[in-house]
Amino acid sequence: MSDAEPDASDDGAVDAATSDDPAADGETIVLEGRSVVGGYVEAEALVTEGTISGWGGVDPYEGTIIETRHELTGECFTDKVLVFRGAKGSSGWSSIFHTTRLADTAPAAMVYEETTTKVALGAVVTRAPAVTDLDRDPTEVIDTGDLVAVDGDAGTVTVTKRGD
Repeated sequence: MSDAEPDASDDGAVDAATSDDPAADGETIVLEGRSVVGGYVEAEALVTEGTISGWGGVDPYEGTIIETRHELTGECFTDKVLVFRGAKGSSGWSSIFHTTRLADTAPAAMVYEETTTKVALGAVVTRAPAVTDLDRDPTEVIDTGDLVAVDGDAGTVTVTKRGD
């Protein structure tokens, strides 16, 4: 096998660290990271390469991004795996995302690249599985619409690519 070919295991998963090619529809990629909140969920991904502002950037009663000029303005994250760079702004993350849990509009899970106390506390109060410090940038590997399994106990994120 050449260095450019993906390294597939017996279960069909591709070692994301060795694959430079975009994943094909139905292909599975496993990312390994660090657990923030335990639990397991499978859901569709909603991805942004940007950070998300808790206070003033999220409508917790609708489960939508409302931050002006954000690439996901108007998008609903309820029951989706929210994949994002990290948190920005004030410490409103914990209260806003706690409210999403109470209003039943929270994301199904969170996968993020940059850990701060804001986003970690937001993940904890949401009580949804959350994983960070992955072996690859999740915003570069996961696309909106991909099926994502977040195992917060194992610290893994399994991505099943969906075509455009």
